[in-house]
Formats: sequence, C-alpha cells, structure tokens
Amino acid sequence: MAATPRSRAPFLGFLPWPERQAVAGALRTETVGGLALLAAAVVALIWANTPWSDAYETVREFHFGIAALGLDLSVGHWTADGLLTIFFLVAGIELKRELVVGELRTPATAALPVVAAVCGMAVPAALYALTVGTGGGSMEGWAVPMATDIAFALAVLAVISTHLPSALRAFLLTLAVVDDLGAILVIAVFFTSHINLWALLGAAAGLVVFYLLQRFRVTGWWWYVPLGVAIWALTYNGGVHATVAGVAMALLLRTTPEEGEEQSPALRTEHLLRPLSAGVAVPLFALFAAGVSVSGNALSQVFTSPEPLGVVIGLVAGKALGIFLGTYLAARFTRAQLNPELAWADVFGLSALAGIGFTVALLIGELAFPSSTTGEHVKAAVLVGSLLSAALAAVLLRRRNVIYRRLSEEENLDTDADGIPDIYQRSTRTTTAADRQNGQTD
Repeated sequence: MAATPRSRAPFLGFLPWPERQAVAGALRTETVGGLALLAAAVVALIWANTPWSDAYETVREFHFGIAALGLDLSVGHWTADGLLTIFFLVAGIELKRELVVGELRTPATAALPVVAAVCGMAVPAALYALTVGTGGGSMEGWAVPMATDIAFALAVLAVISTHLPSALRAFLLTLAVVDDLGAILVIAVFFTSHINLWALLGAAAGLVVFYLLQRFRVTGWWWYVPLGVAIWALTYNGGVHATVAGVAMALLLRTTPEEGEEQSPALRTEHLLRPLSAGVAVPLFALFAAGVSVSGNALSQVFTSPEPLGVVIGLVAGKALGIFLGTYLAARFTRAQLNPELAWADVFGLSALAGIGFTVALLIGELAFPSSTTGEHVKAAVLVGSLLSAALAAVLLRRRNVIYRRLSEEENLDTDADGIPDIYQRSTRTTTAADRQNGQTD
C-alpha cells in the first residue's frame, strides 16, 4: 500500500484534555494574581504621587534583617530579592513541567513557541539598542523590554472580557515560560555584581543535598524549607541574583508521580506556592517597585530620553513584531498549520498582549539602573509601554471576540454533564473509528 503524505500538524487547535486541565488550573490562579497585581500597581502609583509620597519612600527604604549574614536589606530589596524568588520557583516548576510533559517535551512541538519567544526577546532588545544608539543613551537597559508578564496579561484579558480559546491562552503561557527562562539567564549572566566563590560553593552543596533528598524520596517540609532558605541566602551572598536559586530548586523537583503518589513533588509544591506567588509575592513587589512619579515632566522624559523611549518601543513594537514574525516563520518552515478557525490577526493580537512586561521588566530595570533618575524614568517607561501594549491588544482581540466566544462555547460544551467537554469525546471516538478502518485496510 502506497504511503500517503503526512498532514501538517495543527497549530492553535484543541489541546489534549490533560494538557488543557493543567493549563486551565495555572491560568485561573495567574488571572486572580494578575488582578491583585493591577490593584497593587495602582495603589503604588497613587501613593507615590500624593502628599504622602515621602512615607512611601520611607517604607520602601526601611532596612531590617540579619546584618551578620549579609541580609540587612530594605523592604524594596526583600520584595525583589526575596519574595520574587517564590515567583521564579513557580516559574521554574512550570518550565520543567513543559519540558517533561508539556509543549516543550519534543523538538517538533517546542520549535514554534521557542522560536516565537526567542524572536520576541531579540527584536525588543534590538529596537532598544537601535533607539539608544541613535539617541546616545546607555545600553545597560537592553534587557528591560524582553520580558512578558503573564499575570498582568491575563488580568487584561479578564478586564476586557475576551473569550480566548484555551489553545491561544496556552500558547501565551508557553511563550511566557520560555520568556521567563530567557530572563533568568539574562539576570544570572549579565547582572551578577560580584562573585563570592565560597558562598556559591555552599549554595551548590545545598542544591546537591536538595537533589539527594528528591532522589531518595524524602518528604516533609521541615527538610526543604530550611534548606531552601539557606540556598537562597548563599546565592544572594555569592553575588548571583537570589531569584536564580528558586529556579535551580524548581528544576530539581520531580515532575512525574510514582506508584502510590497522587501528585508529583513538583505539582504539590506548585499548588502550595502558586497562590502565594500570585497573590502575595508579585503584588508586594509591584507595590514597592511601581511607585514612580507620573508628573508631566516625568512622562515627557519617557518619550524624549533614549533609554525609556527604547523600552517603550521595545515593549510595544518589538514584542508584537518579534513574536508574530517568529511564529509566522516557524509555521512557514515547519509542518505546523494554523487552525483554520483562527487567523494570523489573532496571533498578532496575542503578540501585542505579550508586550505587557511588568514584573520582570521592572526587576531588570532596577538591576540595570540602580538608584538613578534614569532608573525611575525606565520604570515609568515599563508602565507606559505595558499600558500601550494592553490597549493595542484589547482593540485587536475585542474585534475578534465573536469568533472567540463561539470557539470557547464549542470547546466547553458538555451535554452529558460528565465533566469532559463533548469535543474531546467526539475526537476520541473519531480517532478510534479511523484506527479500526486503517487496520482493516492494511
């Protein structure tokens, strides 16, 4: 029997049921966390632009901790170096899940989102470099517009009430996972201030112990919490940004359950920490990072100074163009075929939404321009760029919301009320019948 040519793989079609369940759980928490993040950012902006702005600065700069251990930090630093470690720990778990059982587990499925994410980081950095190079600014902030804030993006979707199909939301989540990996590597490689070799060796030894505990199936938070805090403190004192410790521990967690386990250690940890990350850690970071002046002079600096202007252009234009072109080229030169129910305009709208770069962009901005007027202008630029990206995405996605609503209703229809949407059961029955027919033909 002659071999038939393989059909092109669908891109942004219906997700497999287990993958959709995992994505839906993550997105629900991130959406709620994103709304808390928006609220915290608004409070910070209002507080920092009222007669009580001095109180805001006093609270943000208040120091506490253990000086003998090198941990006498300001409130702002505790939120950036401490609480955000929880955020990166959760991001690391999501990354490992994607690498082991998700979209990134095979080169064929990983190629498209990875290429899109890499282009979505490279193009904003290039536009920033072009802008500051033309204007004679500093290249230090090249990495600021590279990051996507998934929580903020999902909060925008909730506010504008779109009915994005799960595949589009999952693609956004996968982009953000790869984006977070890029941000982690940038922070670790380019924003390491000084190296304390002994402290880093201590952190590495702690990670070895962490791995052995996982290897020998040791359970109990009383083992892991003190060890995790020690690894974090040693990483901080070693000169590497402390959030990297969270990612390192996440990548050591086991993601597949063994016999007798309902959930893997990684999934249990994620379920425990994701609400803390989305509902406490990230909003508190935003509260003490987003408080910048929004006076007429400060806003004018955003569009006249090369560094903040490069950030705005990178986020708004760079993200949208980079992710869209990366996705299109990857689909063009692979076996991927866009879901016929969708159009490339939908991908562009999603690409524009990825220009919301709030949390990690603010963090990198602080690292690139510590304690400087330029740093405050760059923070304002992150806010402005994120808001412009959100507005652009809202216009593009709302225009297609009728189509999204129909697709969303189809993929959630459950006429027999068994908890599994009908479309997955129809797909299973169709596949089974096709397999039987192929078997008879062969």
